[in-house]
Amino acid sequence: MTAYSELIAQLPSQPKTWLITGVAGFIGSNLLERLLKLDQNVVGLDNFATGHRHNLHQIQAAVSAEQWARFNFIEGDIRALDDCRTACAGVDYVLHQAALGSVPRSLEDPITTNTANIDGFLNMLVAARDAKVARFVYAASSSTYGDHPGLPKVEDVIGKPLSPYAVTKLVNEQYADVFARAYGFKTIGLRYFNIFGAHQDPEGAYAAVVPKWTSAMIHNEPVFINGDGETSRDFCYIANTVQANLLAATAQHPDAANQVYNVAVGDRTTLNDLFEAIRASLEPRFPHLKDYKPTYRDFRAGDVRHSLADISKARSLLGYEPSHRIQDGLIEAMDWYVSDLAR
Repeated sequence: MTAYSELIAQLPSQPKTWLITGVAGFIGSNLLERLLKLDQNVVGLDNFATGHRHNLHQIQAAVSAEQWARFNFIEGDIRALDDCRTACAGVDYVLHQAALGSVPRSLEDPITTNTANIDGFLNMLVAARDAKVARFVYAASSSTYGDHPGLPKVEDVIGKPLSPYAVTKLVNEQYADVFARAYGFKTIGLRYFNIFGAHQDPEGAYAAVVPKWTSAMIHNEPVFINGDGETSRDFCYIANTVQANLLAATAQHPDAANQVYNVAVGDRTTLNDLFEAIRASLEPRFPHLKDYKPTYRDFRAGDVRHSLADISKARSLLGYEPSHRIQDGLIEAMDWYVSDLAR
């Protein structure tokens, strides 16, 4: 058995209490669904700045009434320390997903990004430390690698940040390291690489590329590719991300805690190849996509040219093993995308 399957086998007989911040968001709602289906107790915190109530409604419909009764939702803000303290009370593990994402948003409004991602992060660290939480797992970011050109990306080699968002995620890692050294508080940072899957918002200027392109294709609207389309990313399906979070919270390896880990697949996919994979997946249901082409425009400020993760550290210390490569994830996610986006 893999480390993850062993964990899944143990959890139902050992219910714990988990706090998910940003629980109404993309990754948070997926974590909520998985934990409730494992009969765990979950506290959720969200202010709906970027999350959506309909994500919670969809999770409620996907689990049993008994499982849903294990969920306690708190509408609150990580920028308010009292809300963080309330949410952390009696919690075993924190999965901190709440943040303002997006490089372009941070370039337009660095102050708001800083307030949510640094002030809010520090509030959560303090509240979780004071509540004696067993482990604090937080969403880090591959943007931390900045301008370092080396591939694949290895956790202990980073460059200079290219955006205010990247600065905030680097500061998160530094604060977590200080809390480990100064207070003996156990943290783990997960550097996400281009996560996609169900419950991901396709709307707005800062939408992630997979749902945004999928929605545009379904509705026969233009898909814009920044640059020549040969920019590459290590796209990672949400099931892999959920696995990494649960393993990080419970890993028993003596060196597992107080580390950061890449969460990815270890594959490079160009934007051109991604476009074609989505188009081919949708074409059987949407014949207008037979001769559909993208529109190319200028490169976007703050974006790195190529991204590829080395996941050997997560494999060795967490027991992480991606269950889905990009094509597997697109196939699995497409039914949700079509049902949710084709309205």
